[in-house]
Amino acid sequence: MKINVNTEIALTYLSSRKKQTVVAALGVMFGISMFIFMQSLMKGTNDYFEKMSFTNTPHIRLYNENKVADNHMLRAFLPDPSEKILTNPKQLKESQGLTDPYGIITLIRRNREVKNVTPQVTGNVIYTSGSVELPGNVAGVQIEEENEMFDVQGNMVSGNLHDLDRVHNSILIGKGIADKLSLHVGDNITVRSGNGNALVMRVVGIFSTTVKAVDETKSYANISVVQSLMGKDRSYVTEIKVNVNDYNNAPAVAREIEAITGYKAEDWIKANEQLKAGFKIRAVILNSVIGVILLVAGFGIYNILNMTIYEKIKEIAILKAQGFAGRAVTSIFLQQAIMIGVMGGVVGITFGFLLTLMVSRIYIGAGMLKYLPMSFYVPHYVEALCFGILTTIAAGYFPARKAAKVDPVNIIRG
Repeated sequence: MKINVNTEIALTYLSSRKKQTVVAALGVMFGISMFIFMQSLMKGTNDYFEKMSFTNTPHIRLYNENKVADNHMLRAFLPDPSEKILTNPKQLKESQGLTDPYGIITLIRRNREVKNVTPQVTGNVIYTSGSVELPGNVAGVQIEEENEMFDVQGNMVSGNLHDLDRVHNSILIGKGIADKLSLHVGDNITVRSGNGNALVMRVVGIFSTTVKAVDETKSYANISVVQSLMGKDRSYVTEIKVNVNDYNNAPAVAREIEAITGYKAEDWIKANEQLKAGFKIRAVILNSVIGVILLVAGFGIYNILNMTIYEKIKEIAILKAQGFAGRAVTSIFLQQAIMIGVMGGVVGITFGFLLTLMVSRIYIGAGMLKYLPMSFYVPHYVEALCFGILTTIAAGYFPARKAAKVDPVNIIRG
């Protein structure tokens, strides 16, 4: 294949200055590999923490929000605004239960974005074993649906979660509760609700989420058992948990559900605002570091091409004297920059992948985190290569323009 004369000259200049070319390519390689590594680390850790936040938190939680008293009823009887007086409004006393919860679940399931829906009854209780009492909360669930949404099975330390449906008055307890009350699978525990009802329940499983506040307070029981414990009928449901196909769409789906049901629909982003804020701050910090690295690599390329122009100034003058236009000279030096960028980019992508792979095998062994979470997200590699080449083009443009403006007469005379 015939090579363009401008390209041939650019290759000649690069090969004649091998050390400088290698140094410039290494700068690009380092910038791109760090870009890939930092982005992989950021996405990997963000994905891990988001996954951990979904261990107990659904994408959307539908519940009956306590409302503050207002004057909307006064408007029907007292048209005169001066008579509408409501001082020191208080929250209205309402049942926490949802009206027609299973009808709402049927309605929610019609939404194509929805993946899983499950009802839950939550209540504060006192766990008693012997003379020791411990406050906590019990979640009445349909364990198969709960497991599908939150992978309860993955947190099981001992016992079988499916026994919750097989054993009468059974319960799954957190490891913290089991440790404090010295309980094992097969033991009995007394659970007392706020209204005074009490049940002796059989421990059929112990789970550990590695979140101390959860493991020391939370337990699971069959939804009908908790309804009975709370002194409610089978239609009593305190909240409905919803998972969607893409959790990033949860806010939009939550607004739709809120509109058709009239109940408060809280999406996971609102429930974890501090977590999302932390993600954004970390992204700004890491992107700033990456930008500085690539900027330094760009200055390195700029300096090398600048030096090349000074050293090749007479050769550039001869080229222009032979009829090479300014655009051709610009093309020669821009091609050098692009070649350096491509060489550094290819090596940088390879090195970045190997570095990410190596770091992903670092053992952490803290809680449920075994190895450092790293992401192998293909778009990051494409972005890194494009960003690296664009940086080299920008760094090479100004020296190339400078070379194009060389006056051959003055140079040859001088």
